[in-house]
Amino acid sequence: TGTIGPAGERLLPIAAIVFDGHDARMAGRGGLGAVMGAKRLKGIAAYGRGATPVRDPAALKQSIKAVAGDIVQRTMALKDFGTASGVLPSNELGDLPIRNWRGGLWTEGAQRISGQRMTETILKGKYYCGSCIVGCGRVVEVDSPSHGKIAGAGPEYETLAGFGSMVLVDDLEALALANELANRAGIDTISAGNIAGFAFEAFERGLITPADTGGRELRWGDADAMLWLVRALGTGEPEMAHLLAHGVRRAAEALGGGAEDFAVHVKGMEPPFHDPRAFSSLAVGYATSPNGASHWAATHVIEGKVALPELGYPSQVDRFATVGKGILTAKMQDYIGTFHTLRLCRFLIRIGARPVLDWYRQVTGREVDLDELMRVGARMSNLKRIFNVRCGITRKDDRLPPRLLKEPRPDGGAAGYLPDLETMLNEYYDYRGWDRDGVPRPETLERLGLGREAADLATKTMPGRAGRAHAN
Repeated sequence: TGTIGPAGERLLPIAAIVFDGHDARMAGRGGLGAVMGAKRLKGIAAYGRGATPVRDPAALKQSIKAVAGDIVQRTMALKDFGTASGVLPSNELGDLPIRNWRGGLWTEGAQRISGQRMTETILKGKYYCGSCIVGCGRVVEVDSPSHGKIAGAGPEYETLAGFGSMVLVDDLEALALANELANRAGIDTISAGNIAGFAFEAFERGLITPADTGGRELRWGDADAMLWLVRALGTGEPEMAHLLAHGVRRAAEALGGGAEDFAVHVKGMEPPFHDPRAFSSLAVGYATSPNGASHWAATHVIEGKVALPELGYPSQVDRFATVGKGILTAKMQDYIGTFHTLRLCRFLIRIGARPVLDWYRQVTGREVDLDELMRVGARMSNLKRIFNVRCGITRKDDRLPPRLLKEPRPDGGAAGYLPDLETMLNEYYDYRGWDRDGVPRPETLERLGLGREAADLATKTMPGRAGRAHAN
């Protein structure tokens, strides 16, 4: 089942679709809950009555069995501590966003909200997606005088960062409650966490006042203020919360006073809590993601601990390098795009491409090699870009907010580094076969079997482009 909460009913752009109850998973990014709300659709329930056809079930079962141990071994941190296992290493690497993306290190706070601390204190069980052997989902229980009784899904890394390090709240029980409130309201905790950081900074600068919040002061480290804001975003009340719930771009435009300088978004969507000043490929990944800043469009794990020799990366890549990152990002977008189509967990990138190709053959009976798989991914990437170009999206929109492009982190594992976006963007466009405006060239689309789309694009004058000629 997929349902929406009050945020979707109110058509808020941070509204998510909640699957299998509030304990489970969400389609959180991009306001899909508002799309359902606009159609006056509260929920969808689907019940399968037949088996999924598999060409060679015995071979599939054996293939999965053969790689199961490798999957568990390569995802042990996720199995033990969930995605919250990323809090401590992200802090050390300078990847964890702190104080609305202004800080560098938050060591004691990170320890208090880490996956390890969750396991020691409030963890009661695990949540497994269907047929999964890892179980990275957390089930928690809180019973305290301050926050009452909570039993349900535990906060993921993104939620801990958004409602924790972004506003300097290190109360794990409060973060569990914030997660529960967000789930029940049906709101995306990534956008909501960025909104919280923006709102706290706007309050610090005097652009939001107690008169706007019903007397509530938004002070860094104040768990009660954070919880008040999460509740307010879900209801859209008071009026300031309604404005904030429409995202940091719209809120910054309304507030003025330089708010645009600390409104962190790409194409209107707030970024996930991984910093392009710590992993340079994230800069071009966020900039070119078709729906705004998203870590689902690509992956930066090749800059971490994961190698993918089949794609030309036999060992991890220097995370601060510039050269090669445009190509890396395009490859990862295409590769991960096929995972989405095949409905594979992206954490399986850790085991390489060979099992994926085997599973595809065993399920469908069709032989496919890595080149064909990547070609499918490239077709998807280009189709998404064509759609956006038709909507007026070009290079001018493939950019990062000032805070992530011009303000280095003051200390920690990524201190002083700023990504060279323009160089990486040129490399990305060249590898893609797009012009310097970010528009796919006709010959690129023809090569991918998208001749009809190339012809259609050539006959249209896109918003913001005077003619049809491609830039060099």
